Amino acid sequence: MTADGIGIGVLGCADIAARRTIPAILGAGMRLAAVASRSGDKARAFADRFGGVAIAGYQRLLERDDVDAVYIPLPIGMHEEWAAAALEAGKHVLVEKAATADPRAARRLVGLAAERGLLLMENFTFLQHSQHAEVGRLVAEGAIGRPRLFTGEFGFPLTDRSTIRHHPELGGGSLLDAGCYPVRAAQLFLGGSTNVLGSTLDIDECAQVDVAGSALLGDGNGMAAQCSFGFVHSYRNTYAIWGETGRIQLGWAFTPPATTRPVLRIERQDHVEERVLPADDQWVNTIRKFADLTTRPAEHEREHGQLVRQAALMEAVARCAR
Repeated sequence: MTADGIGIGVLGCADIAARRTIPAILGAGMRLAAVASRSGDKARAFADRFGGVAIAGYQRLLERDDVDAVYIPLPIGMHEEWAAAALEAGKHVLVEKAATADPRAARRLVGLAAERGLLLMENFTFLQHSQHAEVGRLVAEGAIGRPRLFTGEFGFPLTDRSTIRHHPELGGGSLLDAGCYPVRAAQLFLGGSTNVLGSTLDIDECAQVDVAGSALLGDGNGMAAQCSFGFVHSYRNTYAIWGETGRIQLGWAFTPPATTRPVLRIERQDHVEERVLPADDQWVNTIRKFADLTTRPAEHEREHGQLVRQAALMEAVARCAR
């Protein structure tokens, strides 16, 4: 089967699926086979809008022969159950971040995928935006000397306390929802032996979820990362690399719209430069990469390893804060 012939099913009619992922599936030329919800009416509303077959019940979607892969935008607390069910049904899986903050669950899911020759991929779309490759190129060329510190911040004001972000049983909290971004981005620049050196989490006593936090990571080779995140902040969506001779910063690091031309800032002792980079659609790019990787079994191990490593770091941040 070619990548563009893959039938994708969607487990859950979440807002992120409607706003970003299903339009990206269609924009990438993939086939939307089916959409499932616990509510038949909600599934039909999605199918009427985007196409595909409307299905009441997640398991019924997994039983369909025309579904080769599934996208899971369910609450984080439901990821392990339904990712496992999809893999056991023989489907490739693209699961929203955070896939899980439990390394045990991550290893279990990766094991299921490897046993069946299937792809399990965590949906960090920002990784597929070309601006990060440009930062990596500049760092590799020595534009700021040896890199010493990564700083990443992702936070936003969240006044609606009725969403899943404030329900601990569903995997709520700012670490899993927002903190996963700078923690994942830091790994683009830190070495493979990255560890959590310290962390803090601010717990909302009413909701019993973390609403803000910070983590300090280190790779044992002289580079560190400061990652900050939360729901009780003014909006911030950025990261920077500080090196021995300069600094590089992205002003809209994680969720730039497809039509936005990001700005990259380079600062040196007597030089400040801003470069306007090309617009890029990270959501379409991610769907295309996922579909392509389903046809390349030899490359699955890298994605699986990244998912397990991310889960281990997220769990370590939470454990260190406790």
